[in-house]
Amino acid sequence: MTWDVLSMIGTIAFAISGAIVAMEEEYDIFGVYMLGIVTAFGGGAIRNLLIGVPISALWDQGLFFTIALLAITIVFLFPSRLLKHWRKWGNFTDAIGLSAFAIQGALFATEMNHPLAAVIIAAVLTGSGGGMVRDLLAGRKPLVFRSEVYAIWAVLAGLLIGLNWLESPLELYSLFIGITALRVYSYTHGWRLPIRKTELNN
Repeated sequence: MTWDVLSMIGTIAFAISGAIVAMEEEYDIFGVYMLGIVTAFGGGAIRNLLIGVPISALWDQGLFFTIALLAITIVFLFPSRLLKHWRKWGNFTDAIGLSAFAIQGALFATEMNHPLAAVIIAAVLTGSGGGMVRDLLAGRKPLVFRSEVYAIWAVLAGLLIGLNWLESPLELYSLFIGITALRVYSYTHGWRLPIRKTELNN
């Protein structure tokens, strides 16, 4: 149940995030749907590829594809005068997707009895892979590669789950809320990771 709920939350959040980015870039309706779907399922596809799960397993998620399409449709039909306010929530939906999918990815790898490093990688790729593909397709610098604190929260989720410190549904839902809150707090207060410039930057 925890797995399914987190998957549903992440799917909706990232589908909305992808659709909003597509509309900000003035994509047509086909582009909006494509970017929304890629954002919602891209991270899972990358994760499956790297931890040995057939990518075709994604096609068994018919319910989640339906949910993603419905979420994208609602956003696309949202009144323009309200959508400009909704776009302000883009970082929030992205934070929800990051948290839900990072935890789901870590649980996925844990159930396959992968080592801690693989659990952390699965959490990072599932949590940020879809957003990375979204940004690349939209011609933007991927959020995960900026100095902004982003993927580190997925690493934290993978670490806590990989060490079996959090296992019960209540603990996992608390982790979901905590990771989401940390991501929101970090971008609200402008937290940054260290960067190093070279002469090439000048």
